Amino acid sequence: MSDTLERSPDLAGTYTYPDTLRGVYYGPGCVKTALPQLLDILGAKKAFVVTGRSLFHNTDVVKSVERILNERKAYAATFYDVREHSPIAGIKSGMQQLKESGADIIVTVGGGSPICASKAMLYYLQQETGGSFLRHIAIPTTLSAAEYTNRAGHTNEEGYKTIVSSPELLPAGIILDAELTLATPERLWLSTGFRALDHAVENLYRPLVPMPLKYLCYAALADLFTYLPRCKGDPHDLEARQRVQVASWMSQWPYKQEKHTHSTAALSHSLGQKMGARYGIPHGITSCLTLAPVVALKAEVASQEDKRWLANALYHIRKPSTGTVEGDVLALSLNIQRLVDDLGLHSTLSEYNVPREDIPRIAELALSTKDDPMCPKNGTMWPDRRSGTFSSQWISPPAAASFESQLQAEVQLQS
Repeated sequence: MSDTLERSPDLAGTYTYPDTLRGVYYGPGCVKTALPQLLDILGAKKAFVVTGRSLFHNTDVVKSVERILNERKAYAATFYDVREHSPIAGIKSGMQQLKESGADIIVTVGGGSPICASKAMLYYLQQETGGSFLRHIAIPTTLSAAEYTNRAGHTNEEGYKTIVSSPELLPAGIILDAELTLATPERLWLSTGFRALDHAVENLYRPLVPMPLKYLCYAALADLFTYLPRCKGDPHDLEARQRVQVASWMSQWPYKQEKHTHSTAALSHSLGQKMGARYGIPHGITSCLTLAPVVALKAEVASQEDKRWLANALYHIRKPSTGTVEGDVLALSLNIQRLVDDLGLHSTLSEYNVPREDIPRIAELALSTKDDPMCPKNGTMWPDRRSGTFSSQWISPPAAASFESQLQAEVQLQS
């Protein structure tokens, strides 16, 4: 039996629900009741609202949250100078305003950048004061799922992505209100939805993810493949928007981690972290660029157990098996790329002026070594068949040939 367990690490593990999270509330219009309930549960008196410029100036979303807080005399101030990838300058400015406001809780309204910026503020404030962490309520308006982790990714003074973490950084409350997402621009909504899909796929092979959470990722994949296209077809479809919000939650189901290490970030995410802030690529778009080729690469270099987890995803997205595990992993990659295209999210690194010669170095930074078998050596770039540029990192010649044959078969079926 012990030999079997050694060969199947997923059969043994542990799961601990995070201490800090007191509740996740979801449903169209639920913010009106959920926010007051969370404030009562947490005993919070004054809230400091953190958001981004566009959401603050161009929509009524932040004002509606401020109104709820004002009705309870629980509003302190709003900080809206959070920019994409959460630059450290904005975090420091927000910290100063937070201290001056006298607030005892942060309420974040927005996407991954404001949520990560808020967590970073709380982290550095605690480092500065040595006291306990202030609490945090997250009200996401995108699907990036930053609210479900105890990590805060942000950009340092040199323009590189850095991460701080603590078990205390997971928000104390999360509110998923689809009505508040109606003002989110379509491309941002869909691309961050694809970011959630990236979480779900990579959690199938990321180290230390408990087995039950992997099955939640299958459920997330099923709903993201179904309801993201519905969101594109009708941006006002509240049912579809609420379902993908819950799918985003399932893709990154919170669990207690004592610390964050580089090894817990899988390849597509690591590549996105290295490229996003450095080259100005939005979070969701980095996933659109990297996930499909990374999954294709996994068909060649992943362990058999990781391949099986990926191959089984085809069943959950209602696609037929090819008859082999490796073929099914490549088929998953193909369907991921097709979803990118169907959602109108096709992008290339050339569009973001990423030099071709930078790719090996990006890969080395993402993997922390150039000796990793996934680091490109004699492999080929995965070409962008529409523009002649390169769309992402690399897949090896055998994987490229197999992927190409599947593309040709797909064309024949459609013609």
